[in-house]
Amino acid sequence: MTPEIVLDVGKEAGEMIILLSAPPLLAGLIIGLVISMIQAATQIQEMTLSFIPKLLGIGASLVFSGHWMLSLITDYVIRLYHSIPSLIG
Repeated sequence: MTPEIVLDVGKEAGEMIILLSAPPLLAGLIIGLVISMIQAATQIQEMTLSFIPKLLGIGASLVFSGHWMLSLITDYVIRLYHSIPSLIG
């Protein structure tokens, strides 16, 4: 196993991590931004006010993008398992 192969496998794994974490993180980011703008406009500085909307938004993003995320990681793992013989020898 050459260093180039290890870097390629690591690069693909990093891309998978970014793609799989993007939907819930973006949902949390957008909802947090909207809630903070509302809090700034109304001057309500309650920290727990943004927790429930973020939780619901992240849950909704997982429900809507879950099928895509599952197929993405399944395809990646199948490709990785199929490439094991060529990676070793």
